[in-house]
Amino acid sequence: MKLPVIKQLTQFIEDNDADYIIETIETLEHLTEVPSLKDEELDVIGELISNMYGALEVNKMIKEGQPKKEALNAFMKRVLGAIDV
Repeated sequence: MKLPVIKQLTQFIEDNDADYIIETIETLEHLTEVPSLKDEELDVIGELISNMYGALEVNKMIKEGQPKKEALNAFMKRVLGAIDV
């Protein structure tokens, strides 16, 4: 996951609507079923999906009252904490 990408997607959600991201995730998940995709292509799609789910989670935290910067930092700390396990 990349914080700048999640930050950009979070801004997109604020400017537009989370439904766009949800529909994009569904589309990308559907694309992963194409049998001819290479591992590298699946990795890129997976990274995009992960960042979009991250942005949705950050957006949820913001809606619950956390300032954007704190929400982004808290989310990334949680991700890094999960990786360290």
